[in-house]
Amino acid sequence: MVTNKNISSFDDITEDNRLWAVRYEGDEDNILDILFAQWDDVQWLRSFFKNNMPDLQRYFDISDVDVAIDITAEDSDILQRKILDISPDANLDEMFRLLNNMQTSEMMLDKEKANPKTLTHHRSWLRIYALKLEDGCYIITGGAIKLTRTMQEREHTLQELLHQEQVRNFLLTNQIIDTDSFIDYLTELK
Repeated sequence: MVTNKNISSFDDITEDNRLWAVRYEGDEDNILDILFAQWDDVQWLRSFFKNNMPDLQRYFDISDVDVAIDITAEDSDILQRKILDISPDANLDEMFRLLNNMQTSEMMLDKEKANPKTLTHHRSWLRIYALKLEDGCYIITGGAIKLTRTMQEREHTLQELLHQEQVRNFLLTNQIIDTDSFIDYLTELK
């Protein structure tokens, strides 16, 4: 069941106003911390992969839940290091790319995705979804384990599309279209 989540606040991940994560109402942590906690939780992963075994087999030719858990833990570690160890001169535009692979031009508050580049096996199924405020500045809206070709095929990835659109609409409603207007908005809340 696809549900709305209200935005509570935004956390500055890099502490330099370049990478933010949404904190949804009722959540103790921002969405990035929640994702990494899920992807490190063996019980949560075991349940997820058991419930999504047909996709895991069909798209990745993996039928062992423990193998999927090990791959996820490795990819999550890579992604955590990549995001949490961002240096002040790192180019975030190299980490994120357009969500829609068919999109040919930029638009205001583009929908973006990031996933770890792995060297040892298939492309990663981990995704972090974000909105691009402007070059080098992003707001993380959510993430998922994407086992299918498109996000519309499964409820949990469709949910992430909804969250991304909700945050985009929130920003537009509050006349936030770039980093300056976002920082102004946050300053007014204090």
